[in-house]
Order: sequence, then C-alpha cells, then structure tokens
Amino acid sequence: MVRWVRALVALLALGVLAACGAAPDTRAPATRDDVTALTLAILALSPEVDPEEAARAAQISYDYSRTLAIQYQITDPPLVHNAKVNSGRKPRGLCWHWAEDMEARLKAEDFQTLDIHRAIANWDNWRIEHSTALISPAGHDMFNAIVVDPWRKGGVLTWVPTLEDARYEWTPQLEVLRKTGRLLNANGEPVPG
Repeated sequence: MVRWVRALVALLALGVLAACGAAPDTRAPATRDDVTALTLAILALSPEVDPEEAARAAQISYDYSRTLAIQYQITDPPLVHNAKVNSGRKPRGLCWHWAEDMEARLKAEDFQTLDIHRAIANWDNWRIEHSTALISPAGHDMFNAIVVDPWRKGGVLTWVPTLEDARYEWTPQLEVLRKTGRLLNANGEPVPG
C-alpha cells in the first residue's frame, strides 16, 4: 500500500511540474536579433524615442533578466520557483521581485525619451496576481508600451506590446494599490481609492 501511494504521489508531482513547463535555460545570452527586435518594437511606439535609448533599454532588459535569474538561483519553471520562495528555500524570484528589480534597473538609466512603468494583472479575479515592468515613450501611459516580463519564462525575457498581451490584462500598479487598500501614506494608513 505504501509503495502504491508513493508511486501515485510521484506521478502527480511529475504532472504538476510538466504543467508548469520545462526548467528555463537562463545561461544563454540574448542574440543580437533578439535585442534588435525589441529595439525596433520600442522605436515603433513613437518617433520621439531616441534610437540609442531604445537599443540600451532593449539590451538592459535582456541582460538584466539573465542577471536576475542567476541572482535568484532560478533552476525551475516559474510556479515551482515561486513555491520555493514562498517556503523560504529560495531568496527571491516572485513576479513582483522581477518587476521591482527590472523597474529600478531601467530607471537608473535616467532615459530622456522613455518612461518606465509598473503594472499588475489578475488583481481583481481568482487567478494568481502578476506584476511586470513596462517601457513607453516619455509622456505616454503604460498602454502605449512594451511589457518586459522576465518572470513568465523564468529569466528568459518575454516582451510584448501591452495591448497585444493575450495572456494578461494589465492595470497600472498605483491604481491597483489604491483600489485594494495596499497604497499607504507616510503614517502607514491606506490611501483612499
């Protein structure tokens, strides 16, 4: 009986891991074609975007995704890694960690023709909430932007125009924090939504 239970548990575990996808290969750097494609997508958002800034933002997005994957010790698909973070076996790597770190890294460049945003999806439904960073032309909102999401494939950058992201419907982070009572003032009290 014990052997049968162990076999069933092992099969279920394999099914769960298979459903989460294969472990990501975070060792391979982005190709020149990868970076060029993202650069062109950023440039296509507005004629006001500086080509050098678009190229730098694209290169950083790819390189920093890889850097974070190494720092976060990514060896598993995202949902498996999340379970390890939540149980204390890994230090970081939840989607909001990726988004927070990517946002900070991109903002450190002090772009003049690009803005960096944060967004949250699934905050108002039963699905798992997801966070990301986005790149837009300066002065534009996050809906005329490119989602840069390294969490989705465990350190391998996924990017897509915000309104074309078939997997997630994005809402500005501050709007979500206000509506959910998670935006706090200096006294630690919720800011009214």
